[in-house]
Amino acid sequence: MRTLAIGDIHGCYQSLKRLESAAQFSPDDQIITLGDFVDRGPDTRSVLDWLIDRQDQGLVALRGNHEVMMLAAKKSFNRHVEWRACGGDAVLSSYGIDHVEQIPKRHWEFLSTRLKPYHVGENHFFVHANAYPEMELDEQPSHMLYWESSAERAPHRSGRVMVCGHTPQRSGAPLDMGHAVCIDTAACKGGWLTCLDVDAGYCWQANEQGQTRSFWLDQGPYGAQLERA
Repeated sequence: MRTLAIGDIHGCYQSLKRLESAAQFSPDDQIITLGDFVDRGPDTRSVLDWLIDRQDQGLVALRGNHEVMMLAAKKSFNRHVEWRACGGDAVLSSYGIDHVEQIPKRHWEFLSTRLKPYHVGENHFFVHANAYPEMELDEQPSHMLYWESSAERAPHRSGRVMVCGHTPQRSGAPLDMGHAVCIDTAACKGGWLTCLDVDAGYCWQANEQGQTRSFWLDQGPYGAQLERA
């Protein structure tokens, strides 16, 4: 069984489908999505359907700051305005609606009850944004798990490697710090959506322009052969 982590999707459904094909996802894989499924990209609705349909296959979906903002937008007019300015307009467009309350109930249920703040594996732990190295994961504050950039920090006290997203790597290369790896590679900003086999150290990437590529994490994408999906 592979453990596959997927970085910030942000509504980039076509990139997600290309990753699924390139990496040949199977029911035996444990897929961990690192949050920020929604906002900015063109097809949040299809991304959420894809995630919901894979819950019975052991999908682990983490909460990101954009899910936090979207849930808050349902409860407050001011938060709704802020959310729309941060990419929420693209979400509404993907549903063909003009207000967040019109989003289907099953999508709200998924966003409000099925997302986890973190996930712990044998050799890795997974968060959306970051974690204080000296604190246990169940003690981490929300601002660290969902909002803090993945700046250089000491290794976590657990000895596990942190796998995170949230901080866009505009070069297209995941940021590998040894004790931590950031795989947000700016999918919704003309970059790449990254899937990492965390045990093998192998990456697949896809973009909205129809390209895919793959490479070893320690070698980086430079020189990797581009393919058309």
